[in-house]
Amino acid sequence: MMIRITFPDGSLKEYNKGISSLEIAEQISPQLAKEVYAATVNGEVWDLTRPINGDATIRLHKWEDEAARHAFWHSSAHLMAEALESLYPGIKFGIGPAIENGFYYDVDPGDGKTITEADLAAVENKMKELAAKKLVYKRKEVSKKEAMDYFTKKGDDYKTELISELEDGTISLYTQGNFTDLCRGPHLPTTEPIKAIKLTSVAGAYWRGNENKKMLTRIYGITYPKQKMLDEYLVLLEEARKRDHRRIGKELELFTFSQKVGMGLPLWLPRGADIRQNLIDYLTSVLRKRGYKIVTTPHIGNVNLYKLSGHFEKYGTSSFRPMSTPQEGEQFMLKPMNCPHHCEIYNSTPHSYKELPLRMAEFGTVYRYEQSGELHGLTRVRSFTQDDAHHFCRPDQLREEFKSIIDLILYILRILNFNDYTAQISLRDPDNKEKYIGTDENWEKAERDIIVAAGEKNLETTVVPGEAAFYGPKLDFMVKDAIGRKWQLGTIQVDYNLPERFDLTYNGSDNQKHRPVMIHRTIFGSLERFVAVLIENSAGKFPLWLAPEKAVILPISEKFNDYALKVLEILNNSDICTLIDDRSEKIGKKIRDNELRRIPYLLIIGEKEAVSGTVAVRKQGEGDRGSMTVEDFANFIKAEIKKETAL
Repeated sequence: MMIRITFPDGSLKEYNKGISSLEIAEQISPQLAKEVYAATVNGEVWDLTRPINGDATIRLHKWEDEAARHAFWHSSAHLMAEALESLYPGIKFGIGPAIENGFYYDVDPGDGKTITEADLAAVENKMKELAAKKLVYKRKEVSKKEAMDYFTKKGDDYKTELISELEDGTISLYTQGNFTDLCRGPHLPTTEPIKAIKLTSVAGAYWRGNENKKMLTRIYGITYPKQKMLDEYLVLLEEARKRDHRRIGKELELFTFSQKVGMGLPLWLPRGADIRQNLIDYLTSVLRKRGYKIVTTPHIGNVNLYKLSGHFEKYGTSSFRPMSTPQEGEQFMLKPMNCPHHCEIYNSTPHSYKELPLRMAEFGTVYRYEQSGELHGLTRVRSFTQDDAHHFCRPDQLREEFKSIIDLILYILRILNFNDYTAQISLRDPDNKEKYIGTDENWEKAERDIIVAAGEKNLETTVVPGEAAFYGPKLDFMVKDAIGRKWQLGTIQVDYNLPERFDLTYNGSDNQKHRPVMIHRTIFGSLERFVAVLIENSAGKFPLWLAPEKAVILPISEKFNDYALKVLEILNNSDICTLIDDRSEKIGKKIRDNELRRIPYLLIIGEKEAVSGTVAVRKQGEGDRGSMTVEDFANFIKAEIKKETAL
């Protein structure tokens, strides 16, 4: 029996029923067959060796495709598990997914046993030995009972817990060599392509992210089909370590944490607070020019507010527990989101159709109870400030308003030199609608609005089902930093649901009540995470307008300290934040030390400068820039900042 296969270019070809994607690739070109690692068949990513038994669309994935790398790294996680099982008999396995760069496996070595970074080299060597055997990855679909019996006999209670939650008829096992795992796949045909292997770190991770459950050992790794690719990645990894915002934040005295204050609660030091405030001040000035109204709301709210909005139900497990007051039955929560408060501000006065769109912005601090094992510097914290805004508009204004926010986000990204980005349209999961609030009709309208608006702005987008917010779909901006990592920064969300829940209305031209549409948006996301990204993208060398100090004055001896004070007064009176380094050190050491502090300009003064009323200017990382009068330097700095932040 013949089946018809349709290729991405629309061409169609007939093959025998049961042919695999790998066999199709081989018939096209033996070289292509060596370069593909997975295939998408009828919209689902499959093993290359899985038989195709009916008419289908097909896309073959090379390394450049995320689906190919996912299959490669998922297969590598299983290879690592086999190596671990051979080296640590009785070890138990949690989950071992592919991630953005590589893979990990959560394992339980057993009572009294540990796996440390010192043990990783032996595991790597075992993986290489097994990979060289060209072990075949074999898929087998099994009943729930078969799966449960296998892992019960093996004594792996983590796998039996997972199986207990699966539906019969949806379970598959994969085997390579002497290792069998519960897995949906897909995987490589064999271990042969896995040539270059590096296990990068060991960490602790609670089973299923629940701190009340056992702490497992999480082993991270990465693999490539060529050693050169791994070598290049390790160079990037080392650069990432150098740029780690936690290390640079400590060196530059930007922020700190205190166990006494609490885990995940950042304390901004003066220099970091200046950067944070510079971001707030700049964005506020931009927003005012675009007609935003700035509001402020409390850090807590009555629990009933969040029940009405849906946040209590949907964010309940990641919110701080409600606090009871002396009044019987009264409870408050630390604010998990700003939007319910903004709905109540909107409702505080009547609105006419002529007033809309109403743009309401707040740098509002919110609170989430992140698991302690998930906390990471400023990127995962329990207290963070969102540059939050909500647009209330008429349905006929929605798309133009949405497009204006796209323009704003792209402008801010350009100002901060984030020029490499992609846009992701995040939709509702059609198979799991109970995760969301609202009607199908509202969701369909909102999703259509986003897709059309993004298309009209000619954005290159990818569509990802299942990543929407619980109240509406969204457009996320994924920004690539200086060393190629992706960060999700700005987001725009369309919401027909909260206006219904809060009974938001405006008086229309027909003098009747109408329902506005709500757009949620952030540009930075959270200031904490955004500053972390800025630190790592710039390696701590901030743009001049954002730097906490613009210049430091370096007298070559204490004889010129009085003149340094005069220079300081002139610059600070010109709103140019400046320091004096009047330590009794040689000028060469002062220059080196302040270069390490990443202060943009170094102003060196000696007898010549004191007599002429000038400063010798040195730019961070670039060397001497000649002499200027103090007033000329002040004007120069203002002009440079204006250029950097020009609309």
